[in-house]
Amino acid sequence: MIIIAIGANLESPKYGLPLQTCMKALSRLEELGVEVVKQSRWLKTAPVPISDAPWYVNAVAQIKTDLKPDELLELLHGVESEFGRVRPYINAPRILDLDIISYNDFVSSTGDHLIVPHPRMHERAFVLLPLMDIDENWVHPVLGQTVKEMSQSIPLDQETIEYSDKGSEN
Repeated sequence: MIIIAIGANLESPKYGLPLQTCMKALSRLEELGVEVVKQSRWLKTAPVPISDAPWYVNAVAQIKTDLKPDELLELLHGVESEFGRVRPYINAPRILDLDIISYNDFVSSTGDHLIVPHPRMHERAFVLLPLMDIDENWVHPVLGQTVKEMSQSIPLDQETIEYSDKGSEN
């Protein structure tokens, strides 16, 4: 199973509010040949680490692609750039954030460019809670824990709010 995370916390001059930007990014990935098999609900989430930055909109999606992991990462970074993402400093607010969370059973932990599964996914409510929608029984290939098990250890300071309408920012 290939899982990507989608997030944003800044308005895009071209695509609008973070939710609309994220939805358009998923459409753009499909235009580029990445099939979105299943998508989670959208969550509003407090920044991690905690800061005064705007809250994020987050979801995860199960995808299908013939791209290799490094090619997929390059494609995701290209879409981020196309949407106006800049990286002024670590954990900076962003117009769009696309991450590979898992790529089947592929494990890479030595590269500085691509680490899969995502090295902090098991600590992030904004990944684990949406991933429960996709497959709560998915097993982390390194930790050997299911999504459901990992979600029981989410730090209490990671606030989330579920959208009541998939197409609304409020």
